[in-house]
Amino acid sequence: MKDIVKILQQNARISNAALGEMLGISAEAAAAEIDKLEKSGVIKGYSVIVDDDLYDKSAVYATIELKVTPQRDCGFDDIAKTIMMYDEVESVSLMSSGAYDLAVEVKGNNLKDVAFFVSERLATIDGILSTSTHFILKKYKEKGIFIDGEEPDERGLG
Repeated sequence: MKDIVKILQQNARISNAALGEMLGISAEAAAAEIDKLEKSGVIKGYSVIVDDDLYDKSAVYATIELKVTPQRDCGFDDIAKTIMMYDEVESVSLMSSGAYDLAVEVKGNNLKDVAFFVSERLATIDGILSTSTHFILKKYKEKGIFIDGEEPDERGLG
């Protein structure tokens, strides 16, 4: 199971035949394993990693740190669920650092979109004490994939 997931994380478009060959099983067995992983909820979906310099140069990404007051009987879950519903939100994570509680990754069409989202939507949610926004200037690697397409020279990695 872990081998299939690792392979799919690197290339979700791999054929069942190629996957089966890599794992020493038939294409049908590979398809059945993927189906089982999807139905059990291990695989939640598939995504595309995009080089925005080539696709959408105006896209703006930010990580927003939130200090939050946990809610009685549900902790941070209800606030996280509220935040997840916004289209701008790419991901929401509970953090353990103590400096902040939730990390929210957002995408906007420009800086004003992200600023509006933070000031008019996030900051107005009950339980959010403070926000700290960090704009992402450039992505080098995402989900294990090198964005610029060049593999690094591994001779210097030891």
